[in-house]
Amino acid sequence: MTHAAPKDGPGTGPDTDARSATGTGTGTGHAACHHGEILQGVFLDDRGRRRAGLVTLPMSSLGTRAEFVRRPGAEDVTVLPADRTKALRAATYAMAECATHCQEPLCGGELKLTGNIPVGLGMGSSSSDVIAAVRAVADAFGVLLAPEAVARLAVRAERASDPLMLDGRPLLFAQREGRVLEELGAALPPAVVVGCALGGGRPVDTLALPARGYDDEDVRGYERLRDLLRRAVATADPVLLGHVATESARRGQRVLPHEEFGELTAIAGRVGAVGVQVAHSGNVAGLLFDPAAPDLRGRLRRCSQALTAAGIPATYTFATNPSPNVTGPHTPNSPSPAASSPTPSKEPPHGRAHRGSDRPPRPDTRRRPAHLPAL
Repeated sequence: MTHAAPKDGPGTGPDTDARSATGTGTGTGHAACHHGEILQGVFLDDRGRRRAGLVTLPMSSLGTRAEFVRRPGAEDVTVLPADRTKALRAATYAMAECATHCQEPLCGGELKLTGNIPVGLGMGSSSSDVIAAVRAVADAFGVLLAPEAVARLAVRAERASDPLMLDGRPLLFAQREGRVLEELGAALPPAVVVGCALGGGRPVDTLALPARGYDDEDVRGYERLRDLLRRAVATADPVLLGHVATESARRGQRVLPHEEFGELTAIAGRVGAVGVQVAHSGNVAGLLFDPAAPDLRGRLRRCSQALTAAGIPATYTFATNPSPNVTGPHTPNSPSPAASSPTPSKEPPHGRAHRGSDRPPRPDTRRRPAHLPAL
């Protein structure tokens, strides 16, 4: 796939915080995914206006890695795999911004993406591609882009973006505007998530989902959940976190109904989960557990067995605060869900230019369909 570099891209603005480093002509970038949403709906911004927003459930063990090579003298930008058109657009926009900042002429380039995120399940695969691509281009130019700039470019490339450029902080994020509506705190409450795939793991075409209007009662309901999530984060309360996630998922049924939702909540009640969370634009879901609950391993094992008995494939067990003894592929017959955990790359996640600089101070060459039972 080729795309001509834009002739007049945007320059750096107040949200760019771009500083030149030593560009090598080749750059790398990485972006993780998420496991659907804890909360998604319509909320009021600081001026009382309605804004679509979401709080994602980070999942750092899966992601996209991008490599970008500048080609001086060329005009076209290519991408592999060729179907990653959103990442290609993001790369061309990022090139225009970085070239303007560096006062260099536009050139061509080659973008290559690799990753292990299942597509169409609501895990932010396209946002991960886009953000990794932007970071790789910036790295090739030796430019440091602030998260706000990455968010702006991501929304321009794909119309709406998950907040993966902010690396896991609990935020209420306006996905169509690329801005933070509220910083909820330093970290989500501790919880262990048993992931599963609804609808047989079939991809969901998000563009085909019906648009839904929201009335005043809807907004009041989402604002109540927002307040409860604030309290959950402030008090590190996994039970309250589970309540918010369940109620948000229940409301999400109006837009993307899942036949298994009733069974999912029933299983949660039987095995002692504190709640369920469901992607609002896909088929990935999870049951949330308090990590301090008695016999946690037994609860997780019984959960996996109950899901399998209900015909709902268990996929992956992970924690909001990752720990080696609770993460790994989840197989229903294993005595423990702690089989293994993907090991993130030891290289700096966003390339040389972005090393520690565009992050908040905390925490297959072909896109494939979901491969179950493990994501």
